[in-house]
Amino acid sequence: MVKEWHEEGFSIKRLMKFLRLSRSLFYYKPVAQNPEKAEERGRPCPGFSLTNKEERISDEQIQEFLMEAIEGEEGVYGYRKLTHHLKTVYDLKINAKKVYRLCKEMGILLPQRKKKSKHPRRLARNHVITGPNQMWQLDIKYGSIAQSGRFFFVASAIDVFDRSIVGYYRGSDCKATSITNMIQDSLKRRNVPRPEEDEQEKRLIIRTDNGPQFVSDHFGDFCEDERIYHERIPKKSPNSNAFIESFHSILERECFQQQDFECFDHAYEILDVFIDFYNERRYHGSLNYLSPCQFLSRFQENNGHSQKISL
Repeated sequence: MVKEWHEEGFSIKRLMKFLRLSRSLFYYKPVAQNPEKAEERGRPCPGFSLTNKEERISDEQIQEFLMEAIEGEEGVYGYRKLTHHLKTVYDLKINAKKVYRLCKEMGILLPQRKKKSKHPRRLARNHVITGPNQMWQLDIKYGSIAQSGRFFFVASAIDVFDRSIVGYYRGSDCKATSITNMIQDSLKRRNVPRPEEDEQEKRLIIRTDNGPQFVSDHFGDFCEDERIYHERIPKKSPNSNAFIESFHSILERECFQQQDFECFDHAYEILDVFIDFYNERRYHGSLNYLSPCQFLSRFQENNGHSQKISL
């Protein structure tokens, strides 16, 4: 009966409200035993749209309107502007979602424009690292607060030479500004000089993945202003960022899995203690069982004589 009333022009919303039933009940269809023969679920396409005077205009007629539009001056319009065109010229009550579907069926959707990046994408390449503050790797990890469903973020930067965590940020959100502020503080703490324009070989290299914070204009502007060489690893290649990935694996295994964080402050306190332990006292097999700080101290005592790292 509801279907018959709907075909007469009554809206489903008003009919189901009048009958005191959920609107989803009208669209419900039981799942067939054979998925290949199952009917398409969801709201059925009525095959028409109404004008503001409640006149029915079939989808076929609307497609003709669209064809006439794209053959004229409106041929440069996307589906959103074509929706406005149908509303203005033909007085139709129609939304952009339906116009998109009709345009897709007709194959007249304009190709999606690709966003041009303000800063060039530099793919990670091989480097020979001979000392600290030549390359840092950055990545973002998240932890959870016990029994709350809430998360916090940890953005860490590691020096690939001495394995020190040169800086980290923790918070309930993680924006590009948070990361650049962390890097700025790390540059000061590690006494990393800002190279001159003609000293390209002295630039600090920062390697990241392709996360939204790292591809943002803000992060690119920061690296350009600080004369930092920013390179990004290819997609789905975490091994190219192996040092920071390894640290985050250690962080997960030796810190996050050992604690049930009761709140954000508790998580941040435990995290601060662990990173201090990691930098100052934790043995590192690849550093001859020295901590990162001990290894850096011995490197400086030996006047910079140490092994080279190729990556």
